[in-house]
Amino acid sequence: MPPSDNRIDARDWSLLAVLSILWGGSFFFNGAALRELPPLTLVFLRVALGAVMLLPLLRMQGIGLPKDAMGWTPFVVIGLLNNVIPFSLIVIGQTFIPSGLASILNATTPMFTVVVMIAVGEEALQMRRLAGVWLGLAGVILLRGWGFETRPGQGLGILLCLGGALSYGFAALAARRLLKDTAPLGTATFQLMASAVMMAVVAGVVEQPWQLPVPRLATWLAVLGLAALSTALAYIVFFQIVRRSGASNVMLVTLLIPVTAILLGWLVLGEPISMREIAGAIVIGSALLVIDGRALGLLRRSA
Repeated sequence: MPPSDNRIDARDWSLLAVLSILWGGSFFFNGAALRELPPLTLVFLRVALGAVMLLPLLRMQGIGLPKDAMGWTPFVVIGLLNNVIPFSLIVIGQTFIPSGLASILNATTPMFTVVVMIAVGEEALQMRRLAGVWLGLAGVILLRGWGFETRPGQGLGILLCLGGALSYGFAALAARRLLKDTAPLGTATFQLMASAVMMAVVAGVVEQPWQLPVPRLATWLAVLGLAALSTALAYIVFFQIVRRSGASNVMLVTLLIPVTAILLGWLVLGEPISMREIAGAIVIGSALLVIDGRALGLLRRSA
């Protein structure tokens, strides 16, 4: 069960770091695949292929499918709020704004999650967590910069990405209320299966993907990376953290994503790291310590 004081243990901090790498890659994969695929078709391929990749693991673990409509209902709700709505809004938003700016807007997810949880009475108002979320968001902006460019429809792109972040906040609420005893692998697979059915209808009506030309190999590799790493594997990790540390805490991953993206660029691509980026990473780290609360408690006791 998640801890009552909203704290995260060392294992889940490490899982959050892994998840930030997996989800951070989604902005790169989206940007590459959107060159040849329309956004809703890309979302359908992401969730459908992710579900297909998880089904053999489900069988190996002996986890059965839900047996009736009532059993599928929680996963339809989670799939809608955690996949269909946010993936679609963010991917469409990325057709108007750069990937870097989209990742910054995605980092507002913990703020929306805290607001949603407090508004419905699911969590008590904790100034420590609110202050930490705002500090973390400031760190993300410092780390990445706003990255504004003059593009047609940029305002719409920003609103769409913010709408995706808000949907993640409601998904956290739904996960807390509906997913209590389901194994992380089962939850990940079932919500992707439900999402694939919904996106098949949406993409089929709006974009008619069967009429599109066959994408190049580079595009298919981006889609496979998006499905295997940023979706199938990422959701196993995601629901493991939800089960152990709670739905609000797992959304902190969006603050870590820009940090891991810059570190990967430095380690893999040899990209330089500026003092602004180092300062932003320090601010984000401080924000996570404030949100967790244990460091502040130690300081009070030592004083």
